[in-house]
Amino acid sequence: MTRLPIIGAALLALSLPMAAQADELPFETVEAERLTLPQERLLDGRVEAVQRSTISAQTSGRVREIFVDVDDFVEEDELVLRISDTQQQARLSQAEGDLAEARARFGEARSEFERIREVFEQDVVSRSEFERAEAELESARARLRSAEGRVDEAREQLGYTEVYAPYSGIVTERMVEVGESVSPGSPLLDGLSLDRLRVDVDVPQRLMPGVRDRREAEVILDSGERVTAESLTLFPYAHPQSSSFRVRVNLPEDEDNRGLFPGMFVKTSFVLDEVERLMVPKEAVAHRSEVIAVYVIDDEDQVRFRQVRTGREHDGMIEILGGLREGERVALDPVHAAIYMKDHQQVTR
Repeated sequence: MTRLPIIGAALLALSLPMAAQADELPFETVEAERLTLPQERLLDGRVEAVQRSTISAQTSGRVREIFVDVDDFVEEDELVLRISDTQQQARLSQAEGDLAEARARFGEARSEFERIREVFEQDVVSRSEFERAEAELESARARLRSAEGRVDEAREQLGYTEVYAPYSGIVTERMVEVGESVSPGSPLLDGLSLDRLRVDVDVPQRLMPGVRDRREAEVILDSGERVTAESLTLFPYAHPQSSSFRVRVNLPEDEDNRGLFPGMFVKTSFVLDEVERLMVPKEAVAHRSEVIAVYVIDDEDQVRFRQVRTGREHDGMIEILGGLREGERVALDPVHAAIYMKDHQQVTR
């Protein structure tokens, strides 16, 4: 008669872990799956500014004022330098005087032509007299146009005495000082814009077929953020020593520039093909000191802590290089999975 309680107690003890396993897991799970990802190759590139130029003098004179210095930021059309304009003002005054005289001469010739034409129509003067008046009118008109051109040129030369920034950017070098004499072509300032940047990369010959076919690239920032290239410029010739091809990775316009500056070295990813990789969501991977692992759930809902080797990330997923098989379930919340595994083991004990 005493055997029944013993058997019942044994059955009750056996039923405890089975009940714990049958309970619904208190966290979400997901299966490791193979996804098609772009195959990439990382190469070093150098950042350079698309807009980089030297401002040169377009007229002669002496530097009177300089309003900017190296590392100064200037807005587009901002006045950066002024050249003395004494000669230009004198030339403009002379040209305007010549224009006034040419207009007066043209007015006289036109009046004379109108008078000759009226009497010519009445057969009072000869045709030769009429043609002479017509020629004088055309000559006066030509002198007027020439005078107008000289005034425009003089005004343009006067305008060159004030130098403006061609675009918004940073002054990188100043080649003149106040008081120096300059002439057309003399370099004044160097500058560049940070709004439009590109990356110059030397691509090995063996990789060029894939780069030409896909024309996809990303620039990897120090923060890990990736900037997708707007376009690629492929140079149609190889370097004679290295046999590498020059490729420009054109980045989208960005006023913030994402921490990129001309002269920096950056990693550039070129997409060459597509490959299948075993992937899990990034949040499923746990970092315990130097150990990288996931919480794997078997068919009986038993939770196991398993170390894995990971690769690169892509769109919120992370590549699993080893330690996990396709179709295995992993916990999306490692913290709750660890708590559940600990409590479950205590119950089964």
